[in-house]
Amino acid sequence: MKRLSVICICLALNGGTSAAGQKVFEGDEAAALRCANMIALTGIALGGAELISVPEKDVMIALSFLILELHVTGTRSQKLAALEVMQARRSPEATLKDYRDNAQRCLKRFPIN
Repeated sequence: MKRLSVICICLALNGGTSAAGQKVFEGDEAAALRCANMIALTGIALGGAELISVPEKDVMIALSFLILELHVTGTRSQKLAALEVMQARRSPEATLKDYRDNAQRCLKRFPIN
């Protein structure tokens, strides 16, 4: 369900289309994708458990998309496809652990302002 929420948000920002040429992300872009995925899924998980408010969850999702827009090249469809692959490879537990261990580092490495 959490994965579906992120995919739905991505589709909404993308205008509902996901057909695009595949793109391989490496290096800093792959790291930015991982950070964006981690922040969005953590916000959705915490919001779903009512551990944070809806506005706080929305801020986390907005942070995620700003990281994608500022630090990852390609179309929104390509970014969505990359997020889907990443989400399929990582368990929610691994993503939450990643957030605990790396959120501060991600925000420093991929600033949004």
